[in-house]
Parts: sequence; C-alpha cells; structure tokens
Amino acid sequence: MAVTREPSSTPPRPGRHSAVRSLLRLWPYVRPVRGRLMVGALSAVVASCLGLLIPLTLKWIVDGPVAGRDPSGVWLGGSALLVLGVAEAGLFGVRRMIVAGPLARVEADMRAALYARLQRLPVSFHDRWPSGQLLSRATTDLMLLRIFLSFPLTFLLVNGVTIVAGCVILLQQQWTLGLVLLAPVAPLVVLCSVFEERYARTARKAQDQIGDLTTVVEESVLGIRVVKGFGRHRGQERAFLALSRRLRDTELRKAGLLGTLWALIVILPELAIGAALVLGVLKVGDGELSAGTLVAFLSTALALRWPVESIGFLLAITNESATATDRFFEVMDTAEASALDAGDAGNTAGAVAPARSAVTVGARTKDPGLRLEGVWFRYPDAPADAPPVLCGVDLRVRPGETMALVGATGSGKTTLTALIPRLHEPTAGRIVLDGRDITGLPRERLRELVAVAFEEPTLFSAGAAENVLMGAPDAGEARLLRALAVAQADFVHELPQGRRTRLGEQGLSLSGGQRQRLALARAVIGDPRFLVLDDPLSALDVHTEALVEAALREVLATTTALVVAHRPSTVLLADRVALLSRGRIAAVGTHHELLHTNEEYTSLMSGPAGPEGGDPR
Repeated sequence: MAVTREPSSTPPRPGRHSAVRSLLRLWPYVRPVRGRLMVGALSAVVASCLGLLIPLTLKWIVDGPVAGRDPSGVWLGGSALLVLGVAEAGLFGVRRMIVAGPLARVEADMRAALYARLQRLPVSFHDRWPSGQLLSRATTDLMLLRIFLSFPLTFLLVNGVTIVAGCVILLQQQWTLGLVLLAPVAPLVVLCSVFEERYARTARKAQDQIGDLTTVVEESVLGIRVVKGFGRHRGQERAFLALSRRLRDTELRKAGLLGTLWALIVILPELAIGAALVLGVLKVGDGELSAGTLVAFLSTALALRWPVESIGFLLAITNESATATDRFFEVMDTAEASALDAGDAGNTAGAVAPARSAVTVGARTKDPGLRLEGVWFRYPDAPADAPPVLCGVDLRVRPGETMALVGATGSGKTTLTALIPRLHEPTAGRIVLDGRDITGLPRERLRELVAVAFEEPTLFSAGAAENVLMGAPDAGEARLLRALAVAQADFVHELPQGRRTRLGEQGLSLSGGQRQRLALARAVIGDPRFLVLDDPLSALDVHTEALVEAALREVLATTTALVVAHRPSTVLLADRVALLSRGRIAAVGTHHELLHTNEEYTSLMSGPAGPEGGDPR
C-alpha cells in the first residue's frame, strides 16, 4: 500500500530561466521594504570599506612609528585600528537589525498571497498537484527566499564592491603584484558559470524531492488508520526510506558540486597570494618595495579572501532561491477560478453549449429552478481514448422540487453534483439556475445560492460550531441550533467543551456518521436556494437515518434540491428520480413509476449495484 511520488508526478514546469530573471519577479513583494533594504546594504558596504582601511593603517604604522621607533605613534595607530574594527562590526549589526523585521514581513506576505491563490484555484488544479509540493512551496521555499533577501542578496553587492575597491587599492600600491593576484579571475568566472547551470538543475531536483517526501509524510499521517489496519507500516517505511535516500543522494550531489567549486575558489587565490608574497619579499630585499607596503598589500589580499571564497556559497543560495522563486510562481501564475466568472467570454475552451440551447451567457430567462442542458464532462487528465464521464446530460429540477439522482457506481453522479457549484467546469453544455447560466454568476453569489454536502465530509481543526458556521458565517444561535437539530447532530452538546470543542484533523476524532451529520448541518444552516447532497446519509445507522430524513423533509420543502441516493429510504425523500446510466440520463419519473418501468432502476433499488460504467471518479 506504500504510496510514492515520483518526480514525474509533479505538474510540468516551464523551462529554466536565468537566476536573475527569476529573482527579479520578487520585486513587487520587496518594493514596500526597499528603503530599509537599501539602508541595510549601504551600512554593509560602508562597513566592508572600513575593513579595507585597516591594511592602509597597518602600512602607516609599519613605515612610520615602527620604523621610526615612535611608541606614541604605535598607540595612535592601534587606537585607529580598534575604532575601525568596532565601527565595522557595529555597522554590520545595524544592517541585521534594519532588515530582519521587514524581510520577515515579506515572507509572511508571500505566504499569505500563496495561500489566497490556492483558495481561488479550481478543484482541477488541486486534483493534479500533490499536497506535499504545495506545502513545501509555502514553507521551505519561502524560508529560503527570506534567507536570500537578508544575506546573499546584500553580500553579493557588498562583496562585489569590496573586491573592486580592494583590487584598486592593490594595483595602486604595487601594480605588478596586483596583476599576479588578479590572474585567477578569468578561470574563476568560467568555473562559476559552469557551476551555476549544474547546481541550479540539482537544486531544483532536490526541492521537488522534498515536496514528494512531504506528500508521503502527510498521506501516511492522514491515512494512519488504513496503514495500521492493513499492517502496511513497514511498506510505508520502505517508501519513505527510498525517497529519503533519493533526496540524500541529490543533496550529496549538491554538496559535491559546491565542495568542488569552493576548493577551486580557495586554491587559486591562495596560490596567487603565495606567488605575490614570494615576489614581494624579493622586491623588499632589492629595495623596490617598503616593508609597510608589503604588509598592507598582503593584508588587503587576505581581507579579500572571504569576499572571494564566499562566491561559491552565495551563488549556491542564489540558485536555490531562483528555483524556489520559479516554484512559487508556478502556483501564482496559474489562472484563478475567478477568471471564469461573469464578464468572461464564456465557458472554458470547448465548453460551448449546443446550438439548440444557445443563449447569451448570463442571460436571464423565465424558467426558475435548476436545468442542465447538453452537459458533457471529461477530466482534463483522462486518457485520450477514455469515454467522457457525462455525455450530453439534460435534466430539469422544478422550483421547490427534490430530485433524487440514482445510478450505478461510476456512472458520474458525484461528478455531476460537483458541476453545479462549479467545483469543475463542464466540457460542453451549460447549467442554469433560475434562468441564469452559472458562468454568468459571480462565485460569491453562486456559493450563496448553492449549498453542498459530500458523501466524504471534510471537517477542519476547529470547533464543532465553527465547522457548521462555515455554511453561513453570520448565522445566529437559533439557526445554528436548528441546523444541528435537522442533521441530528445534537451530540456536539455532549462533547468536552460542547460546541466549542476543537475537532481533530479531518474530524477523525468523530465517527463517520457524526462527521456526515456535521457536514449536513453546514449545508442547511444557510437556508440555500439550491441544495446539492451527495449521498449525505450513507454512514448513518437506520435509526439515525430515519430521524435525519424526517427533519430533512422540512428543509427540502423550502428549497430546490438534487440528492444523490443509493438507498430506497433516501430516494423516498424526493419528488422525482433521475436515473444516470453510463453518463446519460436514462429515465426520469417517480420512484414507483421507475420501479415498474425500468429494469436497471429496479435492480439498483433491490440488490447490488448494477453494471458500472464511466470514470470511477
């Protein structure tokens, strides 16, 4: 039962951009704090430049007070070195204090923007993306971007300025020795360019693998009952170990690339410093160079060691940050579900209604109730040769009528109910509420008109009352109690903290029937104009089901409802029944009419499910 996520399961991503091009996309989020970042960067540049004054001060001390045996001058020079060192450290400390708060806000803003986008993206997006990939983007990737903005971004500038200023000082002091030290520059540039491309590919692979690993952990935790129930914990451990080893190998490959670059970046400048030292000593011996100048020259060269050696480290974080930025914007660039709201040209590509029912999108007609006209649907990721889930469905639910939707497993019932609140978009045809195409309704208005309850209820880690009030946040105490009574969910009053008791993740601290009843209460609390129920009583015992049905009749009498039903007791709640067979409406009539006229319906109501068809979803 071990479930693993191969990298290929991750949704396809666009081609690799340059690191600079990717990172420039962060500007809208960084712009509000640009002033603080610039002040912090300026503080770091000044601090680094103060550090370059220390070798010049040493030159003055050696060639002046030391050569002239002047103790007071040595104390003066030492005091100057102390002041420069304290000022350098203080400015670096000021930089950290200036940028820490603003960059934490940038991370928080980006995380909030990502979460808001995830809430607005269509269900089909979430069907394709593993949850672990989304979690890693919202946590690990954004933390990496904050680290980049607070350290590498600043020190790429600081170290660049320091290296240029240091090279100018070296050339001014002794240009021949300066050229010796600059000899490794060309090889280092070539090495960095080669390293950047290889490291970027490896870093992206590692980040995707972290997402795969997160998905396995999440699924194992949420499915712990299944794992333990089937004794598959060792299989899950093996799957996790395999992914962990694959991530380890990738991380080791990253470390190998970084280690190789770092070794070369360290060795080449050290060789140049050694050559410059030998040549400088010879010049001092020949009287062509003063001892103080040589000390200052070597001190400056040593001061440039960290800015040069840190290039590999900074480039590594920069490339990882660029891939994190690409991963962040893969989600942010996905079209929101609201792009299909009123004002658009119409349905999604290919979702053109048949000519016989062609009506301007959003137009209102004098036909209240719920109508499906020539509705076709195929899942975007379905194989090309797979038949559509729904094939030209035509169905009308009259105002105030309760329509039961019956069909064999896999006939498309759940898919059809998901189209009404626009959790999915029809491939063709249209759905009309009170004479208005749902694509012409703003999603907020559609959610007000249509309430849904699914066979597999989803509850959140919040209070029991909070879960119910998600159906109508402004509902008062009376409506809450009524909804709980209709759903026979009065058990919440007996929980440890009553209605305020926080439910476990996915509501797993409750039984399946209790979760279904809370979900049903959430659907009816808002007194919706249209009610869509996907077999909402499947987990209830016979006695509780009878109580819920009796209370539910009062609610159904005041709304237009479509109810997916598998049992005769649920079917009897409806005024009429529609039989969905292989993606089509095969028959419509009362329960008793269909029992006498339709063999498939009779078989469904009297025994095991009939022939299956369509997508098993």
